[in-house]
Amino acid sequence: ASRSIRITAPWRSIRDRQPARESHAVNPRFLSPSQLAAYRRDGFLVLPGLVDDTRCLALRERAMELARRHVPEPAQATIFTADGRALHASDEYFLGSGEAIRCFFEQDAFDASGRLRTDAHLCLNKLGHAMHDLDPVFDSFSRTAELAAIAADIGMQAPLLLQSMYIFKQPRIGGEVICHTDHTYLWTEPPSVVGFWFAIDDATTENGCMWALPGGHRLPVKARSRLNAARTASELEVLDPAPYPAEGLVPLEAERGTLVLLHGALPHLSGPNRSDRPRHAYTLHAIDGVADYLGDNWLQRPTLKLRGFNP
Repeated sequence: ASRSIRITAPWRSIRDRQPARESHAVNPRFLSPSQLAAYRRDGFLVLPGLVDDTRCLALRERAMELARRHVPEPAQATIFTADGRALHASDEYFLGSGEAIRCFFEQDAFDASGRLRTDAHLCLNKLGHAMHDLDPVFDSFSRTAELAAIAADIGMQAPLLLQSMYIFKQPRIGGEVICHTDHTYLWTEPPSVVGFWFAIDDATTENGCMWALPGGHRLPVKARSRLNAARTASELEVLDPAPYPAEGLVPLEAERGTLVLLHGALPHLSGPNRSDRPRHAYTLHAIDGVADYLGDNWLQRPTLKLRGFNP
């Protein structure tokens, strides 16, 4: 059975190290040696209080504005399923989202007759996938000196922000996300993708927080998503049909403002939100510019230049 723990206390001293970090101007570091060791051991690192409430709430408000502006008609809805598939949509809408701001609906947003259960913008699974480059509020949130320092600390030589997702995890209809790795969907050689996941609302086991497998990033990745030969749809190539271990998963409960770092090969998932509280979150996926981002990945950016974390 999975053990339930709240992973916050070991990182509470991060604010106390701010002056010491600033004094080492020659080789600035954000993460302590023990934090780096934990990240390398577990494949994730929980950093409470990295972003203040004001900035989180400003991003939340902006996401709701973008949702109202960009939400499509229900007849044109793209639905995201638990296994990451996009249903009932034109392939172009999904595959072109790497250079756009587009809306994707929850699978349970529609009733038995196919009608939305509430206002369209309150039925969204997420916004994606280029808010960090196309919207000034998201750009400001995504590019800070602190994030640049963290990326350097974990060994990224030339981090590039590839993808952004604002996850709504709506009350009562917020769907689960099955166990997966980010490397499966954003494949580089050598592997380099890292997830920067921000809690915009408190994330708990009741409203669908993330769960992760400590040390699971050392397991072989079991699948790879790639474009088909015609480049008209993405397909999942199964490398190993055995599921990731369920034993030992731990919940990554996180208060608003927490950053969770996720190694690209780390198996992780999130449960459904059946509570009456939303669980908004924002995720950035960065790759290392020294790695080769393959041309048959589903997400391509032929015209929108990649940039790093520096403001």
